[in-house]
Amino acid sequence: QVQLVESGGGLVEPGGSLRLSCAASGFTFKTYAMSWYRQAPGKERELVATITAAAGGNTNYADSVKDRFTISRDNAKNTVYLQMNSLKPEDTAVYYCNAARVGSSRYWGQGTQVTVSS
Repeated sequence: QVQLVESGGGLVEPGGSLRLSCAASGFTFKTYAMSWYRQAPGKERELVATITAAAGGNTNYADSVKDRFTISRDNAKNTVYLQMNSLKPEDTAVYYCNAARVGSSRYWGQGTQVTVSS
């Protein structure tokens, strides 16, 4: 069955870094666009970053994380990453991995908590 398993969340001080990983299985990973979403308490889930399935993987970012976060993928390992630098308290949220392809179901991971606090 399809699985998306996030890891790498935790507690970090403002200005620190974390790298999230999402290991995928049960579908043809390299043909899916992969995204990271986040949801803070009391707020709607928002799109953070996307990397396409195309060779080279085109990327897009929310304005709030541009120049701080980097999404990447390793199709040989069926894994997508989110490198988060210069973290701010407002980055605190549960981060979710998402897989999407036109004409196919969307898949979600269970989420990993990121807390930015001193």
